[in-house]
Amino acid sequence: MTGSWIPDILGAPFEQLTLELGEDAQGPVVATLVRSVPRPLSVLAAPLRDVDVLYVHGWSDYFFQKDLARFWNRLGARFYALDLRKYGRSIRPGQTPGYVASLDDYDADIEAAIAAMRTRGPARRLVLLGHSTGGLTLSLWASRNPGRAAAVVLNSPWLELQTGAIARQAIAPLVAARARFDPLGAHPVVDLGFYTRAQQELGTLPEAPDGWRPERGFPTHPGWLAAVVAGHARVAAGLAIDVPVFVLLSTGYTSPLQWAPTMTTTDSVLVVDDIARAATRLGERVTLARIPDAIHDVFLSGPQARGASYAALRAWLTKGALR
Repeated sequence: MTGSWIPDILGAPFEQLTLELGEDAQGPVVATLVRSVPRPLSVLAAPLRDVDVLYVHGWSDYFFQKDLARFWNRLGARFYALDLRKYGRSIRPGQTPGYVASLDDYDADIEAAIAAMRTRGPARRLVLLGHSTGGLTLSLWASRNPGRAAAVVLNSPWLELQTGAIARQAIAPLVAARARFDPLGAHPVVDLGFYTRAQQELGTLPEAPDGWRPERGFPTHPGWLAAVVAGHARVAAGLAIDVPVFVLLSTGYTSPLQWAPTMTTTDSVLVVDDIARAATRLGERVTLARIPDAIHDVFLSGPQARGASYAALRAWLTKGALR
């Protein structure tokens, strides 16, 4: 860790802490932990007063969802969000945004975050909360680390390639081969900015600091794609998450090749039916909630879908998984 907790760009009560992770070929590597901790007297009778939440964002993203933190704080939980290395608060000059050659590299980020969270008194129950690529990363970590978490919550997790399993298996050797010889090579731009436009039309996307959340996403590279495809293959082979898992997904999908008004009421990033099938391979206790009119980040959807997402999550947490 570097220094101490300082005020975060989101304003009070959010604070941030820099986590030093050593160096790679592009220089010093850090992650950044953001926290929102409820006042002690306000949680004496709250159902999740002994819970710490660790949130991990998706691709081309960072933590900015204040309402998500408030939801957990109202239930009594301490909320922590991790801007992974080379994302958001953790990007440093000269780094390739979002790049890793293996999703296992994020183990260091996660372990550093948990260590920082555990400095506040006795051990508490840990809930992992991941969106999109963050959902994939946390699913893999939870499977490799039994007994560490009490529950896993996944918001539209990227568990399968958009091409589907058969096409993924066909292209995987080609992806891996290019990753070996040209890991930082260029890929064609595939994000046309329509998902960003959908959030802007819904009014759920605040303005981001320059470079933290580009309208058309970060450029992608062979080494990074190979890491993601390898993660998908591990999910397809079956994970062994030993705690309850709750998966939130939209009921609908819209192809991102051209703008359509339905992009404000469907997922336009992932093929949600493929993700629903893949979710059954995460563990033995998986609950799936399909949310009508939700977009890719269900908590950034329109008011009705957003409310339904929070209601479904609250019911699962307080009436079953963490009761």
